Amino acid sequence: MGMPLELNTMIVTKSREKRLEENLFYLEKKGYRLYPIDIPVDVRKEIDGDSHGTGIIKKVEWQNQATFVTYQLLSLNSTN
Repeated sequence: MGMPLELNTMIVTKSREKRLEENLFYLEKKGYRLYPIDIPVDVRKEIDGDSHGTGIIKKVEWQNQATFVTYQLLSLNSTN
């Protein structure tokens, strides 16, 4: 039996993102997920939380029942 595929229209980090460069981040998510590439999407820490900013997904990789997302943070929403 295969693993279900989930379609995601935002990046939910749960504060597990890793910074690769100044505004480039890497995130591992459990399961196989589809993401839109090269269009702006909402970045949030929690699925029902406030928007953290806007990002563009540059690369999505599937391996060992996990999805690896590389994204560029375009704008960061102020917490003030």
